[in-house]
Amino acid sequence: MIKPLLHIIKLFSPRREKFYSFIKDATGIKPDNIQIYQQAFIHKSAMKKGEDKRFVNNERLEFLGDAMLGAIVADQLYKHFPTKNEGFLTKTRSRIVNRNRLNKIALKMGLGNWIDAQSKIDIAQTSILGDALEALIGAVYVDKGYKDCEIFIVERIIDRYIDLKAIAKKDSNYKSLLIELGQKHKRSVHFITEEKHLTDAIAPTFISRAAVDGEVIGQGEGFSKKEAQQNAAKIALRVLRNKDAN
Repeated sequence: MIKPLLHIIKLFSPRREKFYSFIKDATGIKPDNIQIYQQAFIHKSAMKKGEDKRFVNNERLEFLGDAMLGAIVADQLYKHFPTKNEGFLTKTRSRIVNRNRLNKIALKMGLGNWIDAQSKIDIAQTSILGDALEALIGAVYVDKGYKDCEIFIVERIIDRYIDLKAIAKKDSNYKSLLIELGQKHKRSVHFITEEKHLTDAIAPTFISRAAVDGEVIGQGEGFSKKEAQQNAAKIALRVLRNKDAN
């Protein structure tokens, strides 16, 4: 009898009670297994020992949440755009689940207040926020199952923070646009992309330079090669358009 009572007291210590309320408000769900939600906020730089004495972080939950988010976003796009082909659906899904967008959503949801990471890491300059959002999705799935996870994603993420129609209209494949512009005007376009490790504790950053006719006119960074190239191409397009305007 003493053990369960101590567990209840520990569960509802002031910080845990606040965390429980935060999860309930953020997800619209009453957590059954609060520990799995706590794990969703543990970055690998601050790994903890679990009940089985193994070190745990949020990477496994992030993997699961990434898959769930991708599947449910795909389902929503399929329903919202019945006449569009698979190429359109794939591009639109990529725009929705990209790391920058997930970082912004996680920030608006207040996830940054609960992330456990090394103090020297500036989470705003990494993918940690977006990773935590995916891990939270994974935690909801593990704790409550598919249906509740779907409701959370649709009602608390998509409906609140994502305008599907606006994203679908926006052509943000800057790399393709730059290459097409180069082909149209018979100019060579290529990208120089390299990996830059900030610290051993966090994911690498990629830096890409967009060159037109051998001249670098755009540079961008990202948490993947693709993202870095898109950012570099976006700047390069802006430079070219400014030249044309003048």
